[in-house]
Amino acid sequence: MKALRQIVIMIAVLAAGLYVWIAYVPAARPLLERTGLLDLLGIEAVQEDTATPSGGRPGGGAASVIAATVGEMVREDRISAIGDGRALRSVTVRSSAIGVITQLELDAGSYVEQGAVLVRLQDEEETIALEQARIELEDARAEEVRIKQLQSSGATTTVRLRETELALRSAELAVRQAEFDLSQRQIIAPISGWVGIIDLQEGDRVNAQDVLMTITDRSEILIDFRVPERAVRSIAVGQTFAVAPLGFTDKKLEGEISAIDSVVDRASRTLLVQGRVPNDADLLRAGMAFAVELTFPGAPLLSIAPLAVQWSSEGPFVWVVRDSKATQMPIEIIQRNSAEVLVSATGLTKGDQVITEGVQSLREGAAVNVIADDQSASAEAVTAGATP
Repeated sequence: MKALRQIVIMIAVLAAGLYVWIAYVPAARPLLERTGLLDLLGIEAVQEDTATPSGGRPGGGAASVIAATVGEMVREDRISAIGDGRALRSVTVRSSAIGVITQLELDAGSYVEQGAVLVRLQDEEETIALEQARIELEDARAEEVRIKQLQSSGATTTVRLRETELALRSAELAVRQAEFDLSQRQIIAPISGWVGIIDLQEGDRVNAQDVLMTITDRSEILIDFRVPERAVRSIAVGQTFAVAPLGFTDKKLEGEISAIDSVVDRASRTLLVQGRVPNDADLLRAGMAFAVELTFPGAPLLSIAPLAVQWSSEGPFVWVVRDSKATQMPIEIIQRNSAEVLVSATGLTKGDQVITEGVQSLREGAAVNVIADDQSASAEAVTAGATP
């Protein structure tokens, strides 16, 4: 009885194993059919169409895929730099004479017009000298008139007339010198602009070449920055650029290149460039740091969805839908962005469809049925940036 029980259990296990093998192993039925065991077990053979149509997939029919349209983008080369700002014009005002300040015509931080008197120095001595020179000039003119009258009657010589004319000319020059000396007692604004903080008071004594104040014309701010030498062939005077003060980056401005250096620095391999930014709102100051961004448009490139890029041992490729069939096409990746990939490929053109989903069962020439067009993956007339 014990042996019989073991035999029954063994037969049950074999039957269960045979059932699982036949039910879940696809190659079991053909093997049993060839050996004739299907008829012996009473299992009806199922005829399967194992032929694969040309360009289709096993079982027949076209593979259902999702495709995206190939777009076109202009690749932009972007250069970022940090620049130093300075005023359009800045003049350090110095005293041209020695003297005591008798009048201060401005306050610190005020705006002055060109030609306005800033500081007056004590000028009593120069005023007296000017008056004396004018008196001597009047006397010289009267003497010239008297000598010319005598010359007409022959009562004087030509030499005497010449001496009188020289005396008149010397008197005129003496007046000019006295006027100049008096003008040096006034400090005049050489340009229009803003006066910085000054440390002067009435009664202070100044010497020649002492610094009195600084006047800056900040109606425009000049920004000096450097670009890589590869930008030499692209950059030009008049080109616009984006600029933002580092102190408040939310302020976006636009500047214009006003000058380009003629020499590339050997140590850094960079070129010095000067830009000009309007300061109509008077928010910018000399000495501020600025973030500068230059953009150079490049050649148009094809843009495809990132999911369309596949890889093989030979490199990247995409599946292109041509005449409802899948065609494998190698590509060269130029730039990757978050929403698209810029590529170069021979034979791929704008408007082609590349497969983004359903690529697992594809092979060359396989028939495909595009069930959806991923429009979000295509982009036309858009620019892409590359920041080195």
